Amino acid sequence: MLRPPEQSRSFRFSINGIPASKRANAVCELRERGILPIEPLPDSNLRLDITKWTLPGVGILSGMLCGLRQDGTPESAGAGDHLFFGVNLAGRSPAIQRGRELAFGDGDAVLLSCAERTFSIPRPTPVCFVGLRVPRKQLAAMVTDLDDRIMRVTPGATDALQLLTGYVRTMLNEQALASPDISRVVGSHLLDLIALSLGATRDGAAAGQAGVRAARLQAIKFDIVANLASGALTVAGVAARQRVTPRYVHKLFEDEGTTFTQYILRQRLDRAYRMLRDRRFSMHSITAIAFDAGFGDLSYFNRTFRRRYNATPSDIRHDASN
Repeated sequence: MLRPPEQSRSFRFSINGIPASKRANAVCELRERGILPIEPLPDSNLRLDITKWTLPGVGILSGMLCGLRQDGTPESAGAGDHLFFGVNLAGRSPAIQRGRELAFGDGDAVLLSCAERTFSIPRPTPVCFVGLRVPRKQLAAMVTDLDDRIMRVTPGATDALQLLTGYVRTMLNEQALASPDISRVVGSHLLDLIALSLGATRDGAAAGQAGVRAARLQAIKFDIVANLASGALTVAGVAARQRVTPRYVHKLFEDEGTTFTQYILRQRLDRAYRMLRDRRFSMHSITAIAFDAGFGDLSYFNRTFRRRYNATPSDIRHDASN
């Protein structure tokens, strides 16, 4: 019997709408239900706004914490023989495990074990963070002396770590992870980037570099899709947001047998095609749809649309209405 492909799942929780007197109880309930191993710190102003993602092979927790202690134990739901790679996107925290305590600040990361002993990350002050739970076995095959990397700070200036955090920001949304195939690829990319951040073996680094290129290209593609309607969508703008050079962006698309411009055109035409077939946009003029898809020249839109679909925009709308 064939198993259906694994699909990403997400859970969002915030205490912003909960009265201050009831916030501690709401946090404790998350722990009791096995959803999130956190606990209020005494006499603290609690802040909690998190999203929990479950991807094939990777668990992700991201958001804002303050006045809380984040724990990890072998008994935590789904922990098993896993490792936790925590990154402080903004803010500073201590991390405690193996009888030691260290501090990691803005952009820094720390690797902790979910299996051997309890770890603790108190968040007495506001911290924007992302935490990645990954299988020890897979990461051990990619990183030299993995156990020695536990309870060591990976500096925020590390190139692979910067790419990892940028990739997480780009990819963690419902649209990006709607496809099981994409969510599986994202999980693989995250594992590669963690390994490179920690210091991969020679073989792991070689494989990881391929993962880096794939991760960068995927992030660039989602950046493009998110900004399709903008008339200011340029390779220079995308490159700046992704912290690479325009030449590097062009090279990534060339390696796929296409170009940056061709990819944008295809995505804009596909968006217009979907809108023309969607009854929710039946009252929108074809001109409005073309502009919404990012076209500034209506004649160019009509010409390229007909070339791609062998039909006019009016033909597609008419067919969809019948």
